[in-house]
This record gives sequence, C-alpha cells and structure tokens, in this order.
Amino acid sequence: MNETLNPEERKFLLETAREAITVAVRNGKAVTREATSPSLLEHKGCFVTIKSQGALRGCIGNLTSDKPLYQLVQQMAVSAAVRDPRFYPMKEEDLADFQLEISVLSPMTKVSSTEEIEVGVHGLYLEKNFARGVLLPQVPVEQGWNLETFLNQTALKAGLKRDDWKEGANLYVFSAEVFGESETV
Repeated sequence: MNETLNPEERKFLLETAREAITVAVRNGKAVTREATSPSLLEHKGCFVTIKSQGALRGCIGNLTSDKPLYQLVQQMAVSAAVRDPRFYPMKEEDLADFQLEISVLSPMTKVSSTEEIEVGVHGLYLEKNFARGVLLPQVPVEQGWNLETFLNQTALKAGLKRDDWKEGANLYVFSAEVFGESETV
C-alpha cells in the first residue's frame, strides 16, 4: 500500500492510541482527540496491535469503518487493550511497558486464485460458511511463513481445519500501511 499518512499524522495516531489506552485503563473513560487532517478523516479500516517486550499483548481492528480513521484508531486501541479475549484486560502496571503498531487498511478485493496473493504485501480475510478469519500482511513475514502456511493459519484463525481454504472458502486480500512507535516518526 502506498503511504498515505505523513509523519505528523502517524505520530498523531500513535499518540492518540496510547492516550486512549492509558485513560481507559486508569479510569475506564474514553478519550476523544479531534483531528482535522483530511487523511485522518477518511473512513478506512485499521488494526491496533499492542506488544509487550516484543510479544503480542493485544490486537483488534475493523476491516472497514463508518467513522473517521482517527476515531477508529482510538476505539480499536482501547479494544486491543481491554477486550482482546486472548489476554487479560490491561492493568495500570501494564502501562509501564508496551509498544503500539497501527495498520491502516486498503479496501478488500476478492481473489479467484491463491496465485493472486503476495506474502508480505497482502493481508488475508477468509470466510467459509459462518467462519471468518483475518491475518495482517506483516504476520506471515514476522513468522517466516510461505503462502500455504499463511492460508492454513488464516483458516485456523477462522476456527476451521488447516486446509479448509482449499474448497468453498472466499478469499479477500488487502494491503496495509503499517507503522509503530519503534520507528522514527
């Protein structure tokens, strides 16, 4: 995905996400910072990933949005901190050491063949019957997966069997503009 956010916009989103998490964890309230930049007012999907000492601590997002990007980032940041069912809700002591990564998503495109999927470029959304699974484009790269493993893991994430993507599944790809606090913004 071509970068659409400038360094100041990225910094604003990261600061906003961190502030939203801190306020929500400390006193259960929502914080709303306002943005005026046209890029931050666009309706785009996003995921907010929280890591602690390099390990995943929470990751929640929406593939699409009916609200401006900056508002969705705030909402997803809080959800990743306190509503990711894989982890206990963050507590005050967890605020001392965590890092954020934000993935701003492009619209999804349905693919007719797995040959259209590029590992490291595309995120993957799989749906089959009532099962749904999504993995961001950076996941297979971080894990060292090839395309088949990426597809298998997305099926498993959807609660399906490893190779259930081979028949009767709809596959969609998207790209992401990924940035985090570990970068110089």
